[in-house]
Amino acid sequence: MSTETREGQLLQTFAKLADTLVVGYDVVDLLQLLVETCRDLLGATAAGILLANSDGELELIASTSESSRLVEMMQLAAEAGPCVTSYEIGELVVVSDIGAVPPEWSRFRDSALQQGFAAVYAVPLRLRETTIGTLNLFQSEFGQMSDQDLIAAQAFADVATIGILHERSLRESGAVQAQLQNALNSRILIEQAKGVVAHSRSVSVDDAFALIRAHARANQLGIAEVAAEIVGRRMTL
Repeated sequence: MSTETREGQLLQTFAKLADTLVVGYDVVDLLQLLVETCRDLLGATAAGILLANSDGELELIASTSESSRLVEMMQLAAEAGPCVTSYEIGELVVVSDIGAVPPEWSRFRDSALQQGFAAVYAVPLRLRETTIGTLNLFQSEFGQMSDQDLIAAQAFADVATIGILHERSLRESGAVQAQLQNALNSRILIEQAKGVVAHSRSVSVDDAFALIRAHARANQLGIAEVAAEIVGRRMTL
């Protein structure tokens, strides 16, 4: 990909992210756009986003593949790994060789290697002193992502964070937690709807999500709205 083309795509993505920051925007769709952009433009094999729930525990809300989802869920189960550490310290955590991580990250290491990942970058979703989750980029090859790509990843994460937490909400912790919990609750519905569509259409879970998302966009609906209709058997795709 030429530098000019790549820079143009980066600018287009920032424009798309900015367009979502309006009243009634779909948080899940915003974060899905973010992980897909990181996969396509930053050389990541897979990407996922973890958000903190009302108890401060990280939960998966968006991912580009079931492989990255499996790794992150295993990492959460072990309560140890680069993504958890990035959230706790509010800083970028780079692991250029997953096979060489500390012993306390062994469950994460084994799961990641099994899924074919060799390196991971955990980017905090942070606004000033508030960290609400992490953007996690997985690569199938060893080595470190370029400084320019890491800067772009942090910029994407910052835009997404602003989209979730407006500055006025930072002064209203109850409203912030309610907003985050609502997004996480929506994701539960979406996971259920993916299963329903995958079964009824005999397609993969990833393809099922693509169908749900396409229907939501075509009809100017939120992904969670469409998911609720599918789970409630009021809609079929």
